This record gives sequence, structure tokens and C-alpha cells, in this order.
Amino acid sequence: MDKREVLKKYFGYDTFRQGQELLTDSILKGRDVLGIMPTGAGKSVCYQVPALMLPGVTVVVSPLISLMKDQVQTLNQAGIHAAYINSSLTEGQIAKALQFAAEGRYKIIYVAPERLETASFLRFARSVKISLLAIDEAHCISQWGQDFRPSYLKIVRFVEGLPVRPVLGAFTATATEAVKEDIICVLGLKDPEILVTGFDRKNLYFGVETPARKDDFLVRFVREHRAESGIIYCATRKNVEQVHELLCREGFPAARYHAGLGLEERRESQDAFLYDVKPVMVATNAFGMGIDKSNVRYVIHYNMPQSMENYYQEAGRAGRDGQAAECILLYSPKDVMVNRFLIENKEQNGDDFTWEELKAARDREEERLRVMIGYCNTADCLRNYILRYFGEVVQGDCGSCSNCGREYREEDMSREAAQVISCVREQGGRYGVNVVAGTLLGRNTARLREYRADEVSSFGVLGGMGESGVKKLIQKLLQEGVLRQTPDKYALLKLTPLSAEVTEGKRQILVRIPVQDKAGAGTQRAGRSRGKSAGSRRTDILNSRGLDCFEALRALRAEIARQENVPPYIVFSDRTLTDMCIRQPFTREEMLQVSGVGEHKYEKYGERFAEKLREITGGVKRKYCFE
Repeated sequence: MDKREVLKKYFGYDTFRQGQELLTDSILKGRDVLGIMPTGAGKSVCYQVPALMLPGVTVVVSPLISLMKDQVQTLNQAGIHAAYINSSLTEGQIAKALQFAAEGRYKIIYVAPERLETASFLRFARSVKISLLAIDEAHCISQWGQDFRPSYLKIVRFVEGLPVRPVLGAFTATATEAVKEDIICVLGLKDPEILVTGFDRKNLYFGVETPARKDDFLVRFVREHRAESGIIYCATRKNVEQVHELLCREGFPAARYHAGLGLEERRESQDAFLYDVKPVMVATNAFGMGIDKSNVRYVIHYNMPQSMENYYQEAGRAGRDGQAAECILLYSPKDVMVNRFLIENKEQNGDDFTWEELKAARDREEERLRVMIGYCNTADCLRNYILRYFGEVVQGDCGSCSNCGREYREEDMSREAAQVISCVREQGGRYGVNVVAGTLLGRNTARLREYRADEVSSFGVLGGMGESGVKKLIQKLLQEGVLRQTPDKYALLKLTPLSAEVTEGKRQILVRIPVQDKAGAGTQRAGRSRGKSAGSRRTDILNSRGLDCFEALRALRAEIARQENVPPYIVFSDRTLTDMCIRQPFTREEMLQVSGVGEHKYEKYGERFAEKLREITGGVKRKYCFE
């Protein structure tokens, strides 16, 4: 079979998505690849299709047990024999899996990086032909990344110890330019085909909200999305427990997940979420990497994350099926203090790094935190803010984020900006945002008196702006490079060459001030903006009878999932069920034309769904959509 026949037979798709074919072809030609593709873009297909066509075995390095389990379960459902090797298996199970792989029964083996240097896996690897080594979540190998894992360095030694070097494929969803270069260098990719498809997820609506009471906002949002599945991320275990208790008290079926729970309890919570028993998950960032649940309709961050990389990866777990979803961040200044505390108390293994390396890593974390603070305070397009951070050139506002949904007036604040600059200069660049803002506001606090802030001429000159206004102005000056912050935990404000341009009247500072919300408030604005601009869900094209058909198919899917003990989305995605409603396939040939229905899945499930459709329609194709 050629690549397109493989794609259709096992995955049920007629065509490759953007970038998939280029990487697939490169691997089949024996060339290393680096694929930087957003969550939901189909990175796994780029190495799974070649794996089925190449001789020997494909080894996929993956960081988490849940990720491997999910991927292998999906492959087996598609008729592809695969297995995983990690600490959840007994030594006997591992030996059996490696034996089957050596005998050719398994074409794809997922392995944790820690397992690469075990004696049993090394014996296996040196006795079989490994055609392709795919590294998932490749950013974990970079010390410049937000999720560096020293265990990923074992990959380099593993490759060096193989009798024949396989083709290497590295894949990640989030990588800045520095991380990209680090992946290439550390892994030793040889003349790799590099694909960056872009970071924009057009189906996602981004919003930043600053509610007076986060709990009230959250309860209202979940109530208005009761029929949908979502994830609520919290910064600490304590927050997870409090939010989970709140939702359960309000009658919502919610699960919880954090590292303080036992292994079995975490597994039960994850399964309850995946199987839609409890469609709402409250979790720390310990949850989610590699979870391929396609029907997550919203991700709410109850607290601000520590970095844009973390935020975009976690928010990207919404809308993996390509249908519209919401990513809402609930911000309060207290989040900054919590994150700074977490950074300062983060465990670092001093045996692995020098003091200089540890300091550089801490400074990078501080800089990432400042980027997130800027995201939460900007009045500019949120989508563009994210894309610029990852190095993309943007043109025009997106029209589908909370900032684009508000009405602003531009105000010339050059005079106020000059007073901020004067304050920083008078204080010798010795203080951060809080002290400078307090000085400009004229706050009478013991701390400011200790610093003798009340003696500078700028003390209290911006007292009428309010704390929020002054801090937003400082953030604007930081964004435009008029001020800078030192790359350490103190984040001291410093002048730049552009500072003089403002004080000399050569540079104008225009600040966007929100006038009113164009589309209402709270979650209503989010929903309407999303529906109008961020794309619509596939089910939106179904009329009332079509939606009834969809619900009937979804009930059948849930029944099959319970019988086979797999998550419903592994049987068929919502997108596939919607396509069935539109096409109403009654025969094998028609069913194989449905997106996501491959030959193996048809043999397992196709006739049951065709029978259900014949029952619903009476065997007559009906108009179930608005198209």
C-alpha cells in the first residue's frame, strides 16, 4: 500500500492535513524531521503512517504513561498492533511485549525515556531493525524549554549505542526559536526537514477575565456549559480541592487530579473524565499531556500559568476535533505572587547543574512569568500576543478574543508615561513594578517610607489613575521597550534608550482604554464572540432533526464504549458522528466515505451505526443539515 491507502485504511481519512504529507515523505526517504505543529494538527500520523510502511519496528519515545496508553489504545482500535513499555507493566509483561515486537507482531513500540537504558530494552533494540525513532513532546529535551526533562537526554546515548542509526523524527506543539535550535542540536538531527505549520488554532476563542469573585464566574460558566466537557486548571493542589468541592456542591459531575492523590485515585479520575462519566476535570498541570480527548469544549485557567508555553499547551487541549472551543483565563494580581512563590521554591537537582546554569534557568522562568503577566494585562489582541511570542508575524487583530470583543478608545498618555520614567530614574532603577506604582500613587506604607519613596518628586503624581491604571501603563511601557525588567526574581524596572524619546516628546504613548463590552459580559460574551468569529462547531450545521440523529448516534457510541471499556472518542469522534448525520451512510461503501471511518473500524462498528441510521431515517436519506 502507498501512504494514502494506509491513511484511508487505518485512519479513515482521504487526504493528509497541512504538513503531514511533507513529514511523512521525508521520513520514508530516510531524512530526519522536526515537526512543530499545534495540538490537534495530527503530529502522530506523521510517524504512524511511515511506521506501517517501513521495515522493522518504530520506537516512539513518550514522557507519560497516560499518553502512551491513549495512543496505543487508539492504534489498536484502528487495527494497528502496538504496545507500550513503562513502569505500569510487570517485567513479565514487558518481556512479552518485546518478544512480540521482535517477532514482528508489533510495528510500533511506545517507550518511556527512562526505559531506553535498561538491559532488556537495549538487548531488544540491538537485535531488531529500528527504522524510525520518533520523539514525542520533543521540547522536553531542551533546557530552554518550560518542561525540560533530564531523562530525555538518555535518547542521545541510546541512539549512539545502536548498531545502525535509525531515522529520527522530533515532534512538539510548542517551541520558541531557541527551543527549536536546541532540539536540533541536542538530538543531533542530520539535515532535518523542519516544518512549522504555525501556532494559530483558529477554532479557539481566547479570553482573559478579572472577575471580583472567580467562584461565581466559574459556577455560572459551567452551568451554561453543563452538557459539555471541560478542564479547569488550578495552580495548586489546595485550589484543586476547593474548586472541586465547589463544583460538586453545586451538583456538577466533576473529577479532580493532582500529584497529591494516590496513583489509583488519579487513574480513576482520569478514566471518569475520558469516559464522560464526569465531563469536568479540575486539575493542576500534572494532568493532560498527551490526553487525546477530542470533545473538550472549554479550558478554564482558574489561576494564571507560569509561562506562555504552559498556557498554550494546556489551553490547546480544547477543541482537538477542530470545532469551536473556549480558553478562558481568570486573572487576579494574587496569581503573580503565587507563581513567584512556586518558582522560588521549585526543586532543582544541584547535582545535575552548576550554580550558573540553575540561575540562568530561574531567570528564564522569571522572564516567562513576565510574558504571562503581560498577556493578562494587555489591551491588544490576545491571539496576536500569543503568536508573536512564538515568533509568528501577525497582520490585523483576530476579531475573536475577549479584547477584540471590547470597545476601546485610544488615549494619549505620553505625559503620564514620562512621569513613570522620571520615577524610575529618581529611584535609580532599584525597584520593581509594585514599589514604582506605589510611589506614583502616593501610597503611605511602611515599606515605601523605608525606601524613602515619599521624598521623590514623582510621589503621588498619578494618584488619580488608580493602581490598575498605573500598572497597565507600566506594562504598556514594557511591551513597547520603553522600560525593561531585570531577568531575575526581583524584576527591577530599568530605563532603555527609548525612555529619553518619551521624556523629550519624540515618542507618543497611546493606551487603549476599554469603553464597554461590545457583546455583553462574562460567559455570554465568550460564547457569542466564539460563535461569530472563532469558527463554529461541526454540529452547528445540523438542524433539529439532525441533532436528534447525532444524539442517537452518540448514545450508541457510549453503549459500545462501555461494552469495550474504551473512551467514547476512541470509537468515533464527534466530527465523525456529525459526518454520519450529514451523509447517512447505509452501505459499506458509503460508510467508508465518512471522515474517520477506516476499514478496521468499519468491520468493528460500521454496520451497527448504519443499522441505527436506517432505523432513524426509515432507510430514506433526509435533510439533516442546513447546508
